[in-house]
Amino acid sequence: MSHSADSSTPTIQVPGPFTGRRKNLPVSSLVGARLPSWAPYAAGVAAVAVAIGLRWLLSWTGWGTAFWTAALLFVIGFTAWSFSVEGRRRAKDRFASTLIYASFVAAVVPLLLILFYIGVKGFSVFSADFFTKSMNGVTSRQEGGGLYHALIGTLELVAIASVIALPIGIFTAIYLVEYGRGKFARAVTFFVDVMTGVPSIVAGLFVYTFLLLGFGMRPFGFAGALALAILMIPVAVRSSEEMLKLVPRDLREASYALGVPKWRTILKVVLPTAMSGLITSSLLAIARITGETAPLILLVGYTARINYDPFSGDMATLPMLVWDQLGKRAGTTSNDLTEARAWGAALTLVLLVLILNVGARLLARLFQPKAR
Repeated sequence: MSHSADSSTPTIQVPGPFTGRRKNLPVSSLVGARLPSWAPYAAGVAAVAVAIGLRWLLSWTGWGTAFWTAALLFVIGFTAWSFSVEGRRRAKDRFASTLIYASFVAAVVPLLLILFYIGVKGFSVFSADFFTKSMNGVTSRQEGGGLYHALIGTLELVAIASVIALPIGIFTAIYLVEYGRGKFARAVTFFVDVMTGVPSIVAGLFVYTFLLLGFGMRPFGFAGALALAILMIPVAVRSSEEMLKLVPRDLREASYALGVPKWRTILKVVLPTAMSGLITSSLLAIARITGETAPLILLVGYTARINYDPFSGDMATLPMLVWDQLGKRAGTTSNDLTEARAWGAALTLVLLVLILNVGARLLARLFQPKAR
């Protein structure tokens, strides 16, 4: 490859078809025609314009049909444009890339819309009293009240469930990765997979049958924490197992070559290396159970007052507060005040999960081993 004397355009020497003499040709002439960089934006604007025109001409109700029509027109139009200019091979590549980006947008846009809608609805009720007062003595028609009792209940139950489930999940993952061989390991893997797909209400019914009915007890907070722990264990096992598998085998072999026993290798080499991933997986397991509602209906109940004791009496949680304020209890009806409190509790729950994930990232960086 060379550059011509009067231009900076790269060229390449190609032999002639008959004489065999070489001559310089621009590389762009061999690559083929390409669509301009603004082509995707132009195709998107055209697709949206056509979809809006069809909505107006055909009197479509709602924007869902127009949205999917615009997406379909964009894929078809952009691929056809690429085929006419760039050829079949590059058009196929454009088509596959467009589907990948469209799938990403289809997954992200609903999430952003949900978060935006919850934020708009719930932020209006945020105040100091909303986070420092309970609903004790506040009726559905009265202003005031807050979610302090539900926030305390949620944090207590999640903390108890985490203390029970995370050690079991991490130790089980260590066994499966480092020691798991034979029929017993395969049986553990099978039951973990089965538990991953168990509905949350089944875990609640299990605890309800063997604890509340078996011992004749009333609903209380610790029973709900046990059900949440059952739901957390398979998630903790699976995510921790994947993090431990990412530790290079060479690190283990180097430790064994120095005469370090296996248990010490796991403690001093494997776990520190996978610590950031284990923290992230633990926070994912916690986020998995934070918004569970079905087991709490059976096992925890709901109360409008503050209850710090998870071993006695009903407890309030954020999901149950949303359920209560939206008028799901028999004999009650929702109104603007109760709906505002419900949206506020829902936004608080979302922010709580967000804080857990951000904290996981920060802790992962803190515990990430540094190169020496």
